[in-house]
Amino acid sequence: MKLFDVYPLYDVTPAKAKDCFVWDEKGQKYLDLYGGHGVISVGHTHPDYVAKLKSQLDNIGFYSNAIQNPLQVELAKKLGELSSYPDYDLFLCNSGAEANENALKLASFYTKKSRVISFTNSFHGRTSAAVAVTDNEKINAPINKQQITTFLPLNDIDAVEKELHKGDVCAVIIEGIQGVGGLNEGTPEFFKYLEFLCGKYDVILILDEIQSGYGRTGKFFAHQFHNIKPDIITVAKGMGNGFPIGGVLISPKLKASFGLLGTTFGGNHLACVAAISVLEIIEKEKLVENAITIGNYFEEQIKTIPQVKNIKGKGLMTGIEFDFTVGELREKLIYEHHIFTGGAMNKNLLRILPPLTVTKEHIDIFIIALKKVLSS
Repeated sequence: MKLFDVYPLYDVTPAKAKDCFVWDEKGQKYLDLYGGHGVISVGHTHPDYVAKLKSQLDNIGFYSNAIQNPLQVELAKKLGELSSYPDYDLFLCNSGAEANENALKLASFYTKKSRVISFTNSFHGRTSAAVAVTDNEKINAPINKQQITTFLPLNDIDAVEKELHKGDVCAVIIEGIQGVGGLNEGTPEFFKYLEFLCGKYDVILILDEIQSGYGRTGKFFAHQFHNIKPDIITVAKGMGNGFPIGGVLISPKLKASFGLLGTTFGGNHLACVAAISVLEIIEKEKLVENAITIGNYFEEQIKTIPQVKNIKGKGLMTGIEFDFTVGELREKLIYEHHIFTGGAMNKNLLRILPPLTVTKEHIDIFIIALKKVLSS
């Protein structure tokens, strides 16, 4: 048997990693400014994180959700405190796509409706409903298109109200800052009025914070820049620092009942320990504050490069836009300067999603390399 060939791969084989660096099987060191799609939040193989997972393995790694698991309660309490959502409930699952599936299901249960409003250049996952509300025709199979989704331009609040007025919408789903779509974001005015309209028409507002959450932007969630409270918030990526876990934060207005949602692996003992460790490290090492400090420094340094046409995003969720496609640039950064970066649907955008432990020294390494590549 061979692997199903769906990923275009760079010729790099990581063998070990620590904090913001990765080493390949030949011992070559790489600076990681992408964190595996923004997954690595507290640095690769953080010693506290590794110790906690090893210790848990000596006790119990998994049992089903048919029994008591105090680690789930501990995680929910800690997440509620750090995110400023102590009154919300937490449903645990395995990934961002699964989090969005369950969020959309909850919205449909609550409203008894099925149509969803999503936005141009959105990305919410690759499973059935999640991919149906993702604005990418190439990854939507006919079976996904059974879902009823209306895609609207970001920041067009009149278009949103026109659709909500029809009375058949169960949810509006929006990213705090678009990830794969290219770091586009709603204005504060758009988010505020979106919250108002969802309340007016009794539609569930879902904030997808899977990439923009967990302190990456300089607040715990990106939507907190706009002083709104959505009905549902979805999280994953940085939540487990590489251990598969996702979550749905659910407003008190949506009530639970036995069997409403379910999962086999979601919220297992190892996943909970990984997620608790991440929150403890974020708090202890003040990584949300670091995202602001280093994000500001990064922007200052990038502005010194004349080839950069635009800087997008917030904190450590940043996009650098050029007037040319960045595929070759990314290859040179990897193979000539040993630096990982990311791309986006916007082919002129270089996406930067480093571990939240990144320092000014790491940024300086990147800036020097970027200037060399651009001048060559």
